[in-house]
Amino acid sequence: MSETVTTTPARTYIDKQHPAAYHAQLEVAEAVRQATEAAGLDRRLVELLNIRVSQLNRCAFCLDLHTREALRHGETAQRLATLPAWRDTLLFDDRERAALTLAESLTVLPDDHTQDRDYAEAAAQLTPEQLSAVGWVVIAMNAFNRISIVSRHPVRPRHPDTP
Repeated sequence: MSETVTTTPARTYIDKQHPAAYHAQLEVAEAVRQATEAAGLDRRLVELLNIRVSQLNRCAFCLDLHTREALRHGETAQRLATLPAWRDTLLFDDRERAALTLAESLTVLPDDHTQDRDYAEAAAQLTPEQLSAVGWVVIAMNAFNRISIVSRHPVRPRHPDTP
């Protein structure tokens, strides 16, 4: 009996293969950053949203990157560790909970009734400008997740003292 060996073909880094398209995505990210600042969303919340979206999409590269960014902007290890179960903690305030609800809904795209409920819950805590900014954060993060997932961008070990 012979063993069948399958090999996974190397992935093309689509960001490198078509740099103009990737640079356009980076420009979107910059516009989203400006929108979040104008809407009064602090960087810690934006990074929480980036991480939660990346958790849902299982994007290791973006999780690694945005966890480091969140820590750099003052996020705590406890909140990051419990983020997948944020609904079951007392660690997140009402505005953060609203933004996380909307981020999850826009990422998994549940049925219309659930989307309407999630949006209404978020709208009770966020201004229209903040709702829009959260939406754009989620859209941009989902796009970056897909770029990294399709390309299989690697996550390499770092020395514990290296940010």
